[in-house]
Amino acid sequence: MMKARRVSRASVRTKGRPKKRVSLARAVKRFRQKFVVSHRREEDFDSGLRPYSAYRDLGIAAATGGLVRAHVIRMTKPFAENDVAVPHYHDVDFQMVYVLKGWFQTEFEGEGLHTFREGSCWIQPPGIKHTVRGYSDDCELLEIVSPADFETVTLKR
Repeated sequence: MMKARRVSRASVRTKGRPKKRVSLARAVKRFRQKFVVSHRREEDFDSGLRPYSAYRDLGIAAATGGLVRAHVIRMTKPFAENDVAVPHYHDVDFQMVYVLKGWFQTEFEGEGLHTFREGSCWIQPPGIKHTVRGYSDDCELLEIVSPADFETVTLKR
């Protein structure tokens, strides 16, 4: 059984009163998140960031006020190195990818080439340069990114 971890504490002055120790989670004002449900429907897959894939937005960005985006990425065209293997990075605070189906291969600067299979999960640190090196025709990924709106910066090959 996992033990609960203690949350870090910060000193916070509350309206002229002496400092009080509170959890950091409570010290940060949060957007009131909304309840959202997304069921798999084929018609919800749209073209997205890449011409070789389709994206299914899970409604998380709207529910979190732009704090987080979650989408399923489906590869729609066979891997073609000239079209797909473009070095880039994402201007994000957090990015996690989970392979739902098939396999996906990426090369990360300083980390080398990795092949991820169904059930694999990885975190891409903010700004890590990477290049897609291959994927299966049936590949589907779940990507969770913060903030919801972020920039992808394309690099020279």
